Amino acid sequence: MSLQRYLLNGWLRRVEKPRMVRAQTPEPLRRAFEFQAKLLFHAPRGTTQRWTKLAHLPALEIVPKHVAANPLTILYFHGGGFTFGSPRTHAAMVAQLAYRLGARAILPQYRLAPEAPFPAAPDDALTAWNALVAAGTAPRDIVIGGDSAGGALAFGLLADLCAKGAALPGAVFGFSPLTDMTHSGESFQKNADCDVLLPAIRADRMGQMFLMQHPPEDPRVSPVFGKFEGAPPIWITVGDTEILHDDALSLSQVCQRDGVDVTLVEQHDLPHVWPIFHNILPEAKESLDSLAAWIRQQRDRPGES
Repeated sequence: MSLQRYLLNGWLRRVEKPRMVRAQTPEPLRRAFEFQAKLLFHAPRGTTQRWTKLAHLPALEIVPKHVAANPLTILYFHGGGFTFGSPRTHAAMVAQLAYRLGARAILPQYRLAPEAPFPAAPDDALTAWNALVAAGTAPRDIVIGGDSAGGALAFGLLADLCAKGAALPGAVFGFSPLTDMTHSGESFQKNADCDVLLPAIRADRMGQMFLMQHPPEDPRVSPVFGKFEGAPPIWITVGDTEILHDDALSLSQVCQRDGVDVTLVEQHDLPHVWPIFHNILPEAKESLDSLAAWIRQQRDRPGES
């Protein structure tokens, strides 16, 4: 493991995790995340970003300097516990992936709790997907991704599409995805101290802001309760010290149960959604490289165009 990983974990444990514990409302987390993203994270040179619309939904479109012929579209849902984060906070990381693939990317600005509780976020995820397809993007040319709560939306959207027998994307990926809002995984308690970023003691409060008494077992936000027969290949990465470690493992097992091709990449002692630290961590760059290679492999599968 790198020296950068050691230093970053120390900073997250001493500064960011206590900040998340102290926050009584989402506003300070929103302000801090926006500031840090602007300061620390940078897209590749030549990347263009512009605001557009997916139906009525604002979305940030990212286009790298060099775009492949017949490019993929990355539909990405940002994390933040359904209460903070935005397309801007995750734009640089997604731009790094788009650059590696010569793909365009689009990040919907889905509605956040507590101002817009469930079902606003999963409804917006479905709106974004439907708008892309209606605009002429072939479903097989769309790769859906997300991190943390955005991973819940990405895989929840996939479960919803599978349940409806709808057209499906070419692939789906998740960075440290939240997949079980009942928090039944053993790692949620076992890793409560060693997770350098996420405070397990705040999860119920954040979940209540979002769910507002709605059952947490709904597959649209807890995809471990969904069914995935016929789903495209899936790629998931997670750290072994994260409280969400078992969320990733459980989703992988559910998808394998349903006959889905799943690649699960477990890493040691890396922080929650470490690819966002691509300007700092060599391990983040390696993960983005590996994911880009995997996506290219799915595009090159026989029968795909």
